[in-house]
Amino acid sequence: MPLEAIIFDMDGVLLDSEVYWFESRVTFAARRMLTWTMEDQRHAMGRSTIEWARVMEQRLQLDMVLDDIMDEVIAGVNDRIAARFPELPGALQAVHTAAALAPVALASGSPTQVIQNVMMLTGLDKVFQTVVYGDDMAHGKPAPDIYFEAARRLGVNPAHCLGIEDSANGLRSLHAAGMIAVAVPSPAFPLPADVLALADAVLPSLEGFTAEFVRGIRG
Repeated sequence: MPLEAIIFDMDGVLLDSEVYWFESRVTFAARRMLTWTMEDQRHAMGRSTIEWARVMEQRLQLDMVLDDIMDEVIAGVNDRIAARFPELPGALQAVHTAAALAPVALASGSPTQVIQNVMMLTGLDKVFQTVVYGDDMAHGKPAPDIYFEAARRLGVNPAHCLGIEDSANGLRSLHAAGMIAVAVPSPAFPLPADVLALADAVLPSLEGFTAEFVRGIRG
């Protein structure tokens, strides 16, 4: 099968930032004498900005404007990124490796301002042929819309695309889009067996994302 494109998620795939989102939400909840748990976090991971804000509103039973929830949590994440940029091992090289093999895109549910900041800091804005922002999608992951949109912009068949995800919602999104799915789960946020079963391959880190690995998957 020809491989027509490779599409990356960002948080938890290129950046070790899922812990930043968790910490920011824990802090947000603690300021209100509430508790944000790891189970709460799993429900929020991989979703678009408005959708994870709704998850927080529901699970914490908040009486707040969604924009205020988003602004406070995003500010906490950006502060942490500024203090320590959380590049994951092999991440930037993996994007360059992929770009030498096929067109590459980013499809991320992270807030637009966070994505743009990361693209500028890493120079990946010059590598990705298109960036699809979750904020622009009516339905975020686990719906397949963001991956369909990435394929549409690249002019490729979704069935001939390879996507890389770390979260349960992300892998469900890839699976629903009919793409080849590579899971790179974070040790801090392990995936249940039924979610891992949706992946065509599992890597412990993007250090294993080589041209030989991609050729093996295509085979």
